Amino acid sequence: MSTLSTPAAPASAPPASAPSRGRTPRVRASRRSRRMTLTAWLFSLPFVVLFLVFMAGPIVASLGMSFTDMTTRDLETPFQVNLVGFDNYVRLFQDPRFLRSLLNTFVFVIVAVPLTMALALAVALALDKGIRRFRTVFRVGYYAPVVTSIVAIAIVWRFILQPDGLLNGFLSWFGIQGPDWLQSTAWALPSLIMMAVWRNIGTLMVIFLAALQGVPREHHEAAMVDGANVWQRFTNITIPAMRPALLFAAVITGIGFLQFFEEPYVMTQGGPLDATLSTAMYTYDQFGFGNYAYASAASYVLFIAIVILSLIQFRFLGKKD
Repeated sequence: MSTLSTPAAPASAPPASAPSRGRTPRVRASRRSRRMTLTAWLFSLPFVVLFLVFMAGPIVASLGMSFTDMTTRDLETPFQVNLVGFDNYVRLFQDPRFLRSLLNTFVFVIVAVPLTMALALAVALALDKGIRRFRTVFRVGYYAPVVTSIVAIAIVWRFILQPDGLLNGFLSWFGIQGPDWLQSTAWALPSLIMMAVWRNIGTLMVIFLAALQGVPREHHEAAMVDGANVWQRFTNITIPAMRPALLFAAVITGIGFLQFFEEPYVMTQGGPLDATLSTAMYTYDQFGFGNYAYASAASYVLFIAIVILSLIQFRFLGKKD
């Protein structure tokens, strides 16, 4: 008896709508992404408007103004000023007072930044390992100058640095006659450097303390087993592990000291004989004199100096392969 073989059913072809169903999730995801992006922009719109109006707008306007001859007389007709190209920048580097302010700022940064970082690191190491009792009191004491008004600091330091002040009184015990620190062309800038270093140690101390507490203890223990002394462990373990914190501290301190203004403004008014005149204070004076275009050019010279210093710091303290 023969059996009839049933022919196999042909494979059913996919419905015509299958490709469209395959693309639907991607379309939905794209729409959802666009909605989320639009929502994010709507939430950030107030900040964007404020940034454009009060930050980006004035920055671009000041850059354009630096290539004009705008002064106080042109405030009523700002669009009728004359373009002078790079004349303001050329005048700056022919101005002895501006060059003196650049030199003062350069000396301030070159001396104050490494000194502040070294002292802050020493204090952080002492508070992390050396000082056991009253550690919180010392931390508050070192950080207090950071949150203290510059006016109060100026009063204290004037009392210390005046001819019959505490510093000269201390020197007199050793038979040394101290100078009039703030009125001496040789000692006025170093005096402001001392004050700035003392005032900014607390900020870097907090940063370095956090970095020190992130150094793995196991690395130090392994190095001790291998016979490494304290200095070898510090230079080969602690410093490399703290490189990001050192870079951050160097950048923010360098930027702050390049813009140092409060110290000479409150303590010396840039004197004596421009010995403490900073670039920021020079720019402030030019704005006060009504030389808006000239002052804008000076501010962009300072901006370029900040960029160059930051690039140098990233070059030497950045991540090493």
